[in-house]
Formats: sequence, structure tokens, C-alpha cells
Amino acid sequence: MSEKVTVDVEGRQVVLSNLAKVLYPEVGFTKGQVLDYYTRVAPVLLPHLAGRAVTRKRYPDGVEGMVFFEKNAPRGTPDWVHTETLPSPGSSKDRDTIDYVVVDDLATLVWTANLAALELHTHMWRIRKLRGKPATQAPPDLVVFDLDPGPPATIVECSEVALLLREVMQDDGLDPLPKTSGSKGMQLYARADGFGSSEEASAYAKSLAQRFESSHPDLVVHRMTKSLRPGKVLVDWSQNSAAKTTISVYSLRARPRPTVSTPVTWDEVAACRTPEDLVFTSDDVLARVAELGDLFAPLLD
Repeated sequence: MSEKVTVDVEGRQVVLSNLAKVLYPEVGFTKGQVLDYYTRVAPVLLPHLAGRAVTRKRYPDGVEGMVFFEKNAPRGTPDWVHTETLPSPGSSKDRDTIDYVVVDDLATLVWTANLAALELHTHMWRIRKLRGKPATQAPPDLVVFDLDPGPPATIVECSEVALLLREVMQDDGLDPLPKTSGSKGMQLYARADGFGSSEEASAYAKSLAQRFESSHPDLVVHRMTKSLRPGKVLVDWSQNSAAKTTISVYSLRARPRPTVSTPVTWDEVAACRTPEDLVFTSDDVLARVAELGDLFAPLLD
């Protein structure tokens, strides 16, 4: 029988259930611990989620069980949860619009975590809401390059690529910041103040990835073709598409351990010699935030 408890979160009544349920069986990490992590990391996480449509990746039976992506607000969504209706061209479910959840306060974050939304994925754009007009997608405020290693390459090779890519981005007037994906690779983010649309950002990112591959053909590829990727790092520029999402900074990942997509310093990237050098669990991240603050703060408005 499901055990439920109602808690007050900043004046909102949030119903929690099955807090002792193990969601990470290998290490015994429970839903209660997931909720504790998201509650404690909220001060640095929420500013990066504010104003964004959040796609939740839910694991109701834990990381070894069924998983599904959820864009639309589910049935039973509390009326105090902020949602925005946006066009959804090309929806896989033939929807003209989607009622996106916007995770912009602690109560909503706790509510999503209670639904076993372990992973939070966001677009590179925020929602633009003008008085008296429907919500729309604003021009992107971020540009991202997702560095995905093709085995036997690991995050060690991603780090090498990241350092080289940083120089190219800086030559183009961007100031990138690195974070781990929380899984196998890493991402570089930069402010996208000069791009008027996601199409412009994607075109730039593709062009840069192509230039970079031309300069380092033995190290990187810019196409997802599997036969090209073994031992190389995919510089995935396509995440800048308006329709695509990337794992949010400070989000948990559904790995055997509760690893987190973690901001890192360039010194840490340069010092990476083994994959474990850039693996951070929820406890690690809370300690890092207490010591270093939000390394991704420069990306905020």
C-alpha cells in the first residue's frame, strides 16, 4: 500500500508518496533521498530552470525499470503548478500544442521529484510571455555543444576536445563553460546573445562543428553516423534545435549511482586523466555547491 504524506513547501501543499522506495538499486538510493537532493540543490538549480519548458524523464520503478519522457503536464497536476501552452510542430503524438510544465519554484520541483522525474531536460530557449498574447519561444539565450564519446573513447577524450573547442569558441566571441553530462560525456554552454533564432544558433553550431572536425579529423566527428564514431568524440551541434532538449545542469541521471550533470572548472577539465576524475554524485555536488557556489551563474541573465 502506498504511504503518503502531505508537506508544506513554501505555502503549497505537496503530497509525497513511497519515500522509502529504492530508485537506484545498486546503491540503495531512495525516492526520499532524491527529494532531499533536489530540495537542497534548488537554490542553484531553479534559476537555470526558470522560464523554461521542462521535459521530465520519469522512472517510476527506479533506474532499472520502465522509463518515459513527459512533456505535457500530466493528469492531476496541481492548479498551482505553472504551465504554459506552446505550439508543438512535428509532435510525435500529433499534438498541435503542449502544456509544458515550468519548474520555477521549490514546490513544483518537489512535486516533479515525487513523480520520479529523476532527469530534467531543457531547451536552449526560454518562454516569452507578453501581456495579452499567447506564450511563444524566445530567441535562444544559450548555445550548447554536446560532447559524446564513441567507445573506447571516454570523458578523458571529451576533456581534450573541450579544451580545443574552447579556444575556437573564444575566437568566435563566446565564453564557454563546461559541465559533465552525468553520464559518459560533457557539454559546453555559452550565452547566445547574438543569435536571433534557434535556426541561427543551429547553423552557427553546425558550421563550427564542421570546421572543428576539419582541423581535428582523427579526434572528432560532427555526424551521428555510428560507423564514424568509434574512438572519437561526437561534437553534437544539433541540440541547439528549438525542438531538442539537453540534460539540465544539476539534474540527476539515471545511472547505477545517482550521478549529476555537474559544472566543472577548466582546471578540472585539463586535469582529467581517468573517467572517474569527472564523476560526481548527489552528495559530491551538494558539497561542491557549498564550497564553489554556482559555476554556471555567468550564464544567467
